[in-house]
Amino acid sequence: MTWIKTVPMEEDPRVKNAIEAQRKLYPIEYATPVHPMSGGETSGIVASHSLLPDVLFHAFGTYGALMSPDLPLKRYQHEMIATMVSVANRCHY
Repeated sequence: MTWIKTVPMEEDPRVKNAIEAQRKLYPIEYATPVHPMSGGETSGIVASHSLLPDVLFHAFGTYGALMSPDLPLKRYQHEMIATMVSVANRCHY
């Protein structure tokens, strides 16, 4: 849950299109969320970008491209790198 206004994807087709398009970039093993949201909602970090759907797509699309299965890293290595970046940035995500 975010503390700012968010736009549910059901209310704005631009948000829905941006979320669906960026999800297509993720490897198949990321299709099932580790911590799913109730009712199929988007996670808070993604929802926080819903006021700017183009930004949402590009920000999370970049992340999806970095997770490409064509790259030589495995999921556990992606997770380790993401964890260390969060630690270095003092980010609780």
